[in-house]
Amino acid sequence: MIGRAASILALIWLVGGCAALAPTAPPATPATSAAQPRQYHESIDLAGRLSVQFQRDGRDEAVHGSFTWSQSPDRTLVTLLSPLGQTIAIIDVTSGSATLTQAGQAARTAADADALAASTLGWPLPIAGLRDWLQAIAIDVQGRRWSAPPQSGAEVTTQDGWRIVYASWRDDAPAASLPPPRRIDLSRQTAQAGNVAIRLIIDTWQPK
Repeated sequence: MIGRAASILALIWLVGGCAALAPTAPPATPATSAAQPRQYHESIDLAGRLSVQFQRDGRDEAVHGSFTWSQSPDRTLVTLLSPLGQTIAIIDVTSGSATLTQAGQAARTAADADALAASTLGWPLPIAGLRDWLQAIAIDVQGRRWSAPPQSGAEVTTQDGWRIVYASWRDDAPAASLPPPRRIDLSRQTAQAGNVAIRLIIDTWQPK
């Protein structure tokens, strides 16, 4: 009887010891911020700085200055400014029409805002795409909707050949929201202006 009791006690000790040594499942972790849906704002006002590098007649050219961007569901208004604050161009895009105005020149109008900007400025400004890209959303080369994770160097190539790199992020987003971009680098090889590189630094970000 004593031997049987000792055997039972030994079995209980062995089972208990094995349970203590068995690995426990790690605690559940919250979803990473990269998995959060990124909020898209139909209406937003931005302001910042830009630099553009491109080629004209085989020579390297550069443009530096600042910009303002105001977007609503049916309109995009872009103002490009020189480093001294002088207006380089105003581009007003509505449904089916775009108008570009430069100081001392007659306004030019076309159906395609991107083509109008490229032909007038001498370098491409992808206004249609920037409505999404400025909010870290894009359609990738496979035609899928892509949302940038909030990490330095997140990048995507779009269907129309732009490579977008999100170099840094703003730190003033609400705690429950993904941060908006601080610096965006765009690059693309073009027939008109060679290898184009555009850097945008967003200083102010205001959804409406």
